[in-house]
Amino acid sequence: MSMKVLFMGTPDISAQCLKAILAAGHNVVGVVTQPDKPKGRGYEMAKSAVKVLAEELGLPIYQPETLKNGVFLPTLEELQPDIIVVVAFGKILQSYILDYPKYGSINIHGSVLPEYRGAAPIQRAIIDGKKETGITIIQMDEGIDTGDMLHIIKTPIEDDETFETLHDKLAEIGGRAVVEAMEMIENGTVVREKQDDSKACYAQKITKADCKLDFSRTADELSCQIRGLSPFPLAFTKLPDARMLKIISAKKAPGSTEAKPGTIVSLNNGFEVACGGGTKLHVTAVLPEGKGRMKAEDFVHGRRIALGDMLKWEM
Repeated sequence: MSMKVLFMGTPDISAQCLKAILAAGHNVVGVVTQPDKPKGRGYEMAKSAVKVLAEELGLPIYQPETLKNGVFLPTLEELQPDIIVVVAFGKILQSYILDYPKYGSINIHGSVLPEYRGAAPIQRAIIDGKKETGITIIQMDEGIDTGDMLHIIKTPIEDDETFETLHDKLAEIGGRAVVEAMEMIENGTVVREKQDDSKACYAQKITKADCKLDFSRTADELSCQIRGLSPFPLAFTKLPDARMLKIISAKKAPGSTEAKPGTIVSLNNGFEVACGGGTKLHVTAVLPEGKGRMKAEDFVHGRRIALGDMLKWEM
């Protein structure tokens, strides 16, 4: 059996889930994604990952500037989808869209709800030092990730997990989870579970303030922050000459130090920074201002940092 699916999504994780739905034999009658946006120094118009995939597969593509006030209803009436699948689409959908299909609309969310509702669940889980996350398939309502839960698949967050690696892992799990949920919906075996709002937390969009490193925190905390922001947008500090230094990778170093937090205490195989509680952070890869990504040891060999230097974290 297969459903007529209207798919709504924008970034790469959405594209991976679209591939899984197609591989399961469902009929994708249309793909809705965000309008092309200018990107880079040349401000050339860039297509979303979902649009690129849809073009490759010859799927009908829709890029409405707005979905408010019933403007998308004629398209729904033309396509007559059995279900709408939404993955990181980027806009809040009104009830006339959510409730139109026979099976309503479902969403693939990158956390074990009700934890980390909102825009940045993958990053926030790593930054907060969580040991487990997952994918939740929900029946959408007009709230932000508040609908009934239909299917959950959990996965551990490894000690060296970054935003990039966890994103890719959840993209694969998300595709599998939505296909399983759609099968249960179609054969009538799905069990809806209401979320416990008292246990909910919100994953705010990542801002520049989230990227600033505060070396009065422990090395473990800073390692989680750096991993949750890698490879983009990257955590940062400032060198003694006020140039920005973004940190790509780092981990807690063995031993302890009595140096003031922010002090460079070692230049071996990269460099180590004194952190809160006498802990040390071993930095292994960096992105200096105006330069490309490099190993921290190459940055040290370029004599751009010295033992005893103080990184400027109070900005």
